[in-house]
Amino acid sequence: MDWIKYTLFTLGGTPVLLMDLISSVLGLTCVFLAGRNSKYNFWVGYLYTAALFFLFWNKNLYAMLFLQPISLTINIIGHWRWTHPSKEEESSKGDLKVTQLSWTQRGLGVMMVLLLSALWGWMLFKLFPGDPHPYLDTVVTVLILYAQLLSALKKWDCWLVWLLVNITQIILHISVGNVFMPIVCTLYLINGIWSLFGWRKLYNKENK
Repeated sequence: MDWIKYTLFTLGGTPVLLMDLISSVLGLTCVFLAGRNSKYNFWVGYLYTAALFFLFWNKNLYAMLFLQPISLTINIIGHWRWTHPSKEEESSKGDLKVTQLSWTQRGLGVMMVLLLSALWGWMLFKLFPGDPHPYLDTVVTVLILYAQLLSALKKWDCWLVWLLVNITQIILHISVGNVFMPIVCTLYLINGIWSLFGWRKLYNKENK
């Protein structure tokens, strides 16, 4: 599978792979569509999950590699939830309306992320010593899972979590010597901020 390591060009002395570019384009398209409240983000998300699997295989980021089958499952659930809401959950357009977590749910979410990150990081450290940053890797992984779950349920809070994901991913990619991906993650961060306010407007409109 030499095509996974095919280099397009170098940036700052670091090779930018074909898979880097493919996953970046798919990822940016997916989050852009999600931020615009488009159900088509899920179709792009299926391709994005496959691209990330190969990307993280090549980077030896095992926690994020093992995330992809779970991510695919959440994507399928989210696709169904967005397009098949119950009557009380239905927006004026017929899709799932935007809601938000209670403060109690947010507190439980923070505790869950911290606990799972610590446990998974320890397991990764023991089982896969080749991972250069097991705990940072798992924090990003758990945050992504949580953000995807909230996105699947169309919770406004998902964008708060995505902002944390973007920031920690920038740190992670810089720490392993990537130059291209931090630039892409910065674009994710900008889209996340834009989407945070866009979904707040949707929430206010649909929950009067």
